[in-house]
Amino acid sequence: MNIQEEQNLMLKMLNNTNTIAVIGLSDNTNRTSYQIAKAMQKAGYRIIPVNPNVDKVLGEKAYPTVLDIEENFELVNVFRRSEYLEDLAVEIAKTKAPYVWLQQGVVNENACQYLEQHGKSVIMDRCIKVAHSVLVRK
Repeated sequence: MNIQEEQNLMLKMLNNTNTIAVIGLSDNTNRTSYQIAKAMQKAGYRIIPVNPNVDKVLGEKAYPTVLDIEENFELVNVFRRSEYLEDLAVEIAKTKAPYVWLQQGVVNENACQYLEQHGKSVIMDRCIKVAHSVLVRK
């Protein structure tokens, strides 16, 4: 995918998403996952935390896995180390969410291919907050 195609996909994802499930969202306000999720929440997106070690983050109930989430979400944003992506991809592929965004530094070609083979549109190794601030004009 070239740069223009990637930007078009990112814009499509951001414009067609109301709710973001954030895998690896920490309740530690100093963590990048918290800061980025908070910024996306402030931008108008509903955030659903996915972390088995917390009960609530940013005022929202946390779930142990994406498969435990009871409500609809369009995008899965992943803040886990790359070595966990292949197992996570199997879970994510079972959801109805059409979009998967792997945060900057999160890279795994096998997981990306698996998700795409299961009908997911995937952005890898990009910051959702940076893309939103550059691409979405609100």
